[in-house]
Amino acid sequence: MNKCSQFFSAVVMILLIATNFTSAATNKIVTLEIGQSAPDFNLPGVDGRYYKLTDFDKADILVVIFTCNHCPTAQAYEQRIKKLAADYKQKGVAVVAISPNDPQAVRLDELGYSDLSDSLKEMKIRASDQNFNFPYLYDGDEQKVSRAYGPTSTPHVFIFDKQRKLRYVGRIDDSEKPEQVKSHDARNAIEALVAEKEVSVERTRTFGCSIKWSDKRQSVENALKAWAKEPVNLDMISGSDLKKLVKNDSDKLRLINVWATWCGPCVVEFPELVTIHRMYRGRDFEFITVSVDSPKTKDRAISFLKKHQASCRNYLYNSKNRYALMEAVDMQSPGGIPYTILVKPGGEIIYRHLGMINPLEVKRTIVGHLGRTYE
Repeated sequence: MNKCSQFFSAVVMILLIATNFTSAATNKIVTLEIGQSAPDFNLPGVDGRYYKLTDFDKADILVVIFTCNHCPTAQAYEQRIKKLAADYKQKGVAVVAISPNDPQAVRLDELGYSDLSDSLKEMKIRASDQNFNFPYLYDGDEQKVSRAYGPTSTPHVFIFDKQRKLRYVGRIDDSEKPEQVKSHDARNAIEALVAEKEVSVERTRTFGCSIKWSDKRQSVENALKAWAKEPVNLDMISGSDLKKLVKNDSDKLRLINVWATWCGPCVVEFPELVTIHRMYRGRDFEFITVSVDSPKTKDRAISFLKKHQASCRNYLYNSKNRYALMEAVDMQSPGGIPYTILVKPGGEIIYRHLGMINPLEVKRTIVGHLGRTYE
């Protein structure tokens, strides 16, 4: 290798190292320090308008809270955030929430405590459902604002004074359970600033779900690949065993779907059911399918299940008497498929639906039973 080639190779190597170092530095998230200025933003809100930092100029104190839809800790604090906004609205305090998460970096099994992920569309649903009394902004596409502030988990609070200097950063309080709270850290900081006093505790640790930065998209891909490799089976089931299945002597909530390959609506809705399975399978939940295809066409049914990666419990009814099947599934069934029920441990049916499901309705019923927050 001549000197020119050696020099060129050395330059290329230096550039590669510099690029890697810059990339690593860019990916490192640093939380704002006390005394630093609030970074500017221009983000879409759930109400259809864009918000800038200057939109809150009239407020003497600005509370910026990084939170999201899906995190159980974030959900545990929603009512307290609303109360903060209401209690201090007339005292010159503005509250704004920002969702930092990239929706494409959220795995389905991370949604086990929610009926919604973190897209702007779903944020609008959550804000409406919970009657949020503060702007709820989306930063999931570029995450530039979130990187500038540096939240480490949801929720993460940043409180700024009139000059928009950071005076408090950390948790809302010291317990997800309101009845166990002993230290109202964010509220204490606001009270101090309202009274024009120093904040006694300027920084606290946070606890909650990690921020779903865009570099976690690979984790989503890895999860999808892993699920795709799971075995898919189809076993025969009799009417008597089906009754036992619906009786549900287990400790899990059971989602049971009666379907067939020749049923158009069954085929259309099936991917949503697989998604629901992946969301809640890590909790006390199981998804069970019951095919009414002819036993002679078992190969067609299992081929369909494998195509949709249905690694749940799958059964094929071993009789042509479909009326007996529907009675075994639910005495209130009018007949017809797809037919879906949610069965609590002990056999109580808390959801039943003939026809294509509303996925959000089913998810809400599931989470309503399993719970949205940690015990």
